[in-house]
Amino acid sequence: MTNATDKMVVEEILSLKNPVFCSYLISSCFLVVKMILLAFFTGYKRAVHKAYLSPEDADFNKGQVKTHDEVERIRRAHLNDLENIPIFWTSAFAYLWTKPSITVACFLYFGFVVIRTFHTIVYAFLAAPQPTRAILFTAGVAIVIYMSIHSIVVGFQNLA
Repeated sequence: MTNATDKMVVEEILSLKNPVFCSYLISSCFLVVKMILLAFFTGYKRAVHKAYLSPEDADFNKGQVKTHDEVERIRRAHLNDLENIPIFWTSAFAYLWTKPSITVACFLYFGFVVIRTFHTIVYAFLAAPQPTRAILFTAGVAIVIYMSIHSIVVGFQNLA
């Protein structure tokens, strides 16, 4: 490929005219907003229960350095997002370059968003019994693995 051809391919893939790229943008930004909201909700629950991690926060907010079950549950859900969503962004971005069908890409991208949203709900808010979270976690990981393997295969096919 020439530099001009490379530039055309990049402009074609990373374009708002590409519905797969738009799906990636929408799903990625939805996950960002979801994680930010969960961080704010953690802070809200800390304030409600006056349960802070550091002495300066406790002093400033007239609380105590302590843990609280509700705060910890939400915090763990947020940490779980921080462990799982960045690998989605990476594999979904790699998958974007394989020029997948819009139907499959939307199913995978938006499916992951729905799965992670339900995972947050059953982890942070409903405290649903296992295997609910495990099933949702596994479904999300399956999507990431599929996109990663597909991208690896396409990458090897195009090495030459």
